[in-house]
Amino acid sequence: MDVVVLPDPSRLGLFVAAALVLLLTPGPAVLYIVTRSLDQGRRAGFVSVLGVHAGTLVHVAAAAAGLSAVLVASATAFRVVKYLGAAYLVYLGVRQLLSRVADPVEATLATPPHLRRAFVDGFVVNVLNPKTALFFLAFLPQFVTVSRGAVPAQIIGLGVVFVALGLLTDGLYALTAGTAARWLRARRGVALARRWIPGTMYIGLGLATAFSGNNRK
Repeated sequence: MDVVVLPDPSRLGLFVAAALVLLLTPGPAVLYIVTRSLDQGRRAGFVSVLGVHAGTLVHVAAAAAGLSAVLVASATAFRVVKYLGAAYLVYLGVRQLLSRVADPVEATLATPPHLRRAFVDGFVVNVLNPKTALFFLAFLPQFVTVSRGAVPAQIIGLGVVFVALGLLTDGLYALTAGTAARWLRARRGVALARRWIPGTMYIGLGLATAFSGNNRK
């Protein structure tokens, strides 16, 4: 018997429409990508997108395996993951505030270590966001047809479609913010802002995550 990994075309179309609405609505991942793109340019922004959605694949796999249900059931596990994610965002902000901002010539050349860091940070930020896990646990099953069987495979298939759409929409955010960054670098007097604006955004995002409600419904 063939394994069905995607719903019928009409339901898939509804899933794509709903996913695009959700993806185009700015959330923590989008804010992270925009901040990284403004700070380090388009290449770093695109690599951040790859890192974020590598983390998304972890959540998709967890939803398919039922591991996200464990996170839903345990308030302690939820809080631990949430606070770890918030702490990491605050760490990124403090690191940014303490960093030396490169001059305009250096800033145009994102070195490989910067790109690796952008990928790792995006991955960690998304993996340590328990609300992403809860989102996939609640959202993906709505488009699964149980009678067709292979429910985990259907969830993974929908998750892969979601990631593909996310690479497109978040890539557009990175492109736009990265282009604005190039314009800003051509202006004098923005070096200090390039340190403080991203740093405070990371810290603010981390604090907002830490003090957000614990409602897991």
